[in-house]
Amino acid sequence: MSDDTATHLPVAGLDVHAASIRLAVVLRDELLDERTLPFDCRLVERELRRLGATRVCYEAGPTGFGLARQLRDAGLHCDVVAPGLVPRRSSDRVKTDKRDARKLALLYQGGMLAPVWVPSVEQEAVRDLIRAREDARQDRARARQRLGKFVLRRDLRMPGKSWTLARRQWLGRQAFEHAAQQAAFDDYLLACDLLDRRIETLEREIDEWATHDDFRELVGRLRCLRGVDTLTAIGLVAEIGDFSRFKTAPAFMAYLGLVPSESSSGERRRQGSITRAGNNHARRLLIEAAHNQRRRPTRSAHLARRQAGQPAVVVARAQQAQLRLHKRWQRMGARGKHSNKIAASVARELAGFVWAIATEQPLRAA
Repeated sequence: MSDDTATHLPVAGLDVHAASIRLAVVLRDELLDERTLPFDCRLVERELRRLGATRVCYEAGPTGFGLARQLRDAGLHCDVVAPGLVPRRSSDRVKTDKRDARKLALLYQGGMLAPVWVPSVEQEAVRDLIRAREDARQDRARARQRLGKFVLRRDLRMPGKSWTLARRQWLGRQAFEHAAQQAAFDDYLLACDLLDRRIETLEREIDEWATHDDFRELVGRLRCLRGVDTLTAIGLVAEIGDFSRFKTAPAFMAYLGLVPSESSSGERRRQGSITRAGNNHARRLLIEAAHNQRRRPTRSAHLARRQAGQPAVVVARAQQAQLRLHKRWQRMGARGKHSNKIAASVARELAGFVWAIATEQPLRAA
């Protein structure tokens, strides 16, 4: 269907909730119909066909992508749009389902909405698994903090600066005079141990999925980069999906929120911290990987095993990335920059190398 033909057909906006969907259908600036429907994909499809709307959109939200997939399978053009990119007037203080559905339909008809990528069922399932591990890690961090504060209140100091086997053995030897305190301590320690087991189980599942046909090739190429092992590689693949939807590396960096914010006017140009827009899960993975670039470039035995059997151009690009990113870390460190700022800057360039490897861009000189 040509763009000219599409402008003469009705379009629909959906305000989707857990139990209901508000539907608004417009043609140019005219409202053709609007109604509230129960959350029933087949019923929504029938109403759209009855009203002649073959293009429809709704905001990404907690209901996920199931509605979009079913409407697409039924032959309708359904886009899921980014809520943060929907234009909003600062003077508009009234928000209702009716107004939201109308606004989505009108903006969608005018081409003013940015659609997001809709993952396949398999990609979304792996992404859920990876995010479950991330949630478990956050739960473990909180559980460890509670346990650490508990022993500190008893005037005890845990050995070391990190959670190692030696620290766990030390905790296992602690005993308290009062039975109530011992019971509380045992519960805190058990919570930490259970979360360790949860994370180990999830990581085994993720390792198995990394060898799946849908992920194995790209995960293998990304693992050639220093600081990007299996968990980071499959995490990026599951979160980003189709890397080719980003036409350039800067577009990919901007999507991850790794580019500087800016407030410029006239002759004045002012840049601030990174925007933190887009996918925060992928951004966190890259920032964690960036910290590995502070060390001197080398090809360890573990990295050599990851690069074995991979295309020579990918290995060469990974080596180029290691040299370039370490040089950037050293230069910024020499200027007295904080390590967090350095990591964000290095992660931005690392994102460019990830995009280049994923989209198989030709190798260029550093």
